Amino acid sequence: MMQRRARLSLWMVPVLFVMFCPVFLYGAPQMGDEKAAKQSVTGCLAKGDESGGFTITDKDGKVWELHSKTVKLGGHVGHTVTVTGSATARSKAEEAKIEANEKKEAGGKEHSDLQVSSLKMVSESCK
Repeated sequence: MMQRRARLSLWMVPVLFVMFCPVFLYGAPQMGDEKAAKQSVTGCLAKGDESGGFTITDKDGKVWELHSKTVKLGGHVGHTVTVTGSATARSKAEEAKIEANEKKEAGGKEHSDLQVSSLKMVSESCK
């Protein structure tokens, strides 16, 4: 009986090691990481200065430059909408190239880029 438990214990060590190896290598998954990747913004959709560009200003005054190949934003200009997507980061070179235009669009306010994956209309007008 004791030998059987000893053998079982010897088998469990490598099994547990293999099971927990990804946690040691990559860290434990964090609760809410998926939510951190998704961002929802509600505000008045406006036409941006760039061709095909759109902006939305959230309740805190932050201006979001919106991008999407799948969601048709143009039909909702002047509407209050909620857009959901992922905040996009550009390389320093890309950001330097368009920074002046983004600051102009944002009127000196805080601004970010959002890759829109969905749009929900809240109202056909803006407050």
